[in-house]
Amino acid sequence: ERVGEYVTRSMLGLTGEQDARTYLEAQGMTHVASNWHCRAGELDLIMLDGEELAIMEVKARRGERNGRAEESIGPSKARKLLASAEWFVSAHDAHHHRIWRIDLLALTYDGSGRIERIAHIPNAIVTG
Repeated sequence: ERVGEYVTRSMLGLTGEQDARTYLEAQGMTHVASNWHCRAGELDLIMLDGEELAIMEVKARRGERNGRAEESIGPSKARKLLASAEWFVSAHDAHHHRIWRIDLLALTYDGSGRIERIAHIPNAIVTG
């Protein structure tokens, strides 16, 4: 049973990241990287918003009975995101000069898998 749950949850995560990228590109942002890993953690999506680097934490949920997706980032996750973002910028010369921020993009899906709600919160994480 747990395996099925995990597969379903990971598939939801992948679908959420794909839908998030599509949504952000429709808003005029340019994709830079996806699922970037370092020792500090992982960054879901890295986008260019004009000249600014927008690092996206993507949260996807089915319904809101367990709370909204945007309510699910605690201090430990915030610290990891900030450290990972600093690592990304320092590892990529093309982005050293850029102002960067960490946004939250929360997607809520209905029971049939359609997007019910999208919440984009710029500068969602400013401190760990």
